[in-house]
Amino acid sequence: MNKILIWSVTAALAGFLFGFDTVVISGADKQLQLLWHSSDAFHGSVVMAMALWGTVIGAIFGGIPTNKIGRKKTLFWIGILYFVSAIGAALANDPYIFAFFRFIGGLGVGASTIAAPAYVSEIAPADKRGRLVALYQFNIVLGILVAFISNYFLKDIGENAWRWMVGVQAIPSFIYILFIITIPESPRWLLSKNRIDEARKVLFTIDPLANIEDFRDEASENGAVKHENIFMKKYRFPLMLAFLIAFFNQFSGINAFLYYAPRIFEEAGLGQNTALLSSIGIGITNLVFTLVGVSLIDKLGRKVLMYIGSVGYIISLGLVSAAFYFDWGGLSVPVFLFLFIASHAIGQGAVIWVFISEIFPNHIRASGQAFGSSVHWVLAAIIPSLIPVLFSEIGPSVVFLIFTLMMVLQLLFVMFLMPETKGISLETLSENLTNKNTNKDDFKKTASARVL
Repeated sequence: MNKILIWSVTAALAGFLFGFDTVVISGADKQLQLLWHSSDAFHGSVVMAMALWGTVIGAIFGGIPTNKIGRKKTLFWIGILYFVSAIGAALANDPYIFAFFRFIGGLGVGASTIAAPAYVSEIAPADKRGRLVALYQFNIVLGILVAFISNYFLKDIGENAWRWMVGVQAIPSFIYILFIITIPESPRWLLSKNRIDEARKVLFTIDPLANIEDFRDEASENGAVKHENIFMKKYRFPLMLAFLIAFFNQFSGINAFLYYAPRIFEEAGLGQNTALLSSIGIGITNLVFTLVGVSLIDKLGRKVLMYIGSVGYIISLGLVSAAFYFDWGGLSVPVFLFLFIASHAIGQGAVIWVFISEIFPNHIRASGQAFGSSVHWVLAAIIPSLIPVLFSEIGPSVVFLIFTLMMVLQLLFVMFLMPETKGISLETLSENLTNKNTNKDDFKKTASARVL
């Protein structure tokens, strides 16, 4: 188990770079707009959002290298993309070159949401899979916190502070590249490529008592259905689940808030320095409650955490909307947004990448994750890019009210559609979530009887 933990943590470090890359731009937000005299529309949709459009492309096509060259090699090249992006963006002298290198980093983010959860889910025991895959999310929020702290300490080093803010990511990227070389390939991927001896060695290291024939039988079945794809009728239920959980994740407003946290706090009446300090508080809250979510995901289950998160979303976002509408001022907005972040961390944040990595069969897992990640990142690119315009046109109170209403719909999704996947083997989930067992009551009965 120690080796599995080490390998899982190593793969999940892709999440640290994901979180750092996503949020580090928030510290440079206003500096870059002033430096290049950008309009709100250009700044939001090009300078700030180009990394997210890279993430969309990475998520759409990330399943291809994850399937073709393997989980490990894909993770290695993701590290290269992060490194190149950090150096290039730091040296950029105009918004277009800056946006190009941010796009390169976005490719790494998108691909990492497929390769890292797939890798960890395929080496993890069923009863510990939730916690181990959730390490990816933990690393995301750790990267977010470190980015906020880094931005705060680098903000006063001169007019080129933004270069240091985005360029410092090259250091953890290089360390990650070195670490990823030390992990083995996923045994399930090796079996899917008929590399039996290599798979046997990795499986023996994971669990000396594991019966490779069980995995070989499943891999053989996969080999017989190479023509299948995620859009076939029998996979529409897991496809719908992946779409909805990704859709609601972004319509909570989480990425819009993380990208513009200092700006939102300033809109609420806080000074620039206080706004940046409040951003660090957001990072700490995110980290603490992600730890809570990770510790509970295999005990309470994915669905219970989503209930908790959904209710917390509705309360916190409703209060943020009211605070802007009634101009409550002071620390009310930061306090309500801390509650919002806590709700996200314990619910969607802890669950989304675990859940999507579980609900598709092995032979189409990377493709299924690519679909779920693509939905997530298309919305993550569109919504934050609209925030500057929406804030100026309809105001923050209306924006946060829309997010609140969307979270009411998420609560209904959790109540009536979302199955529990806690403690069930990937192979059993594959069987139960295909067309023949999409009835929710049938799923519960079959799954509970076959928990490993």
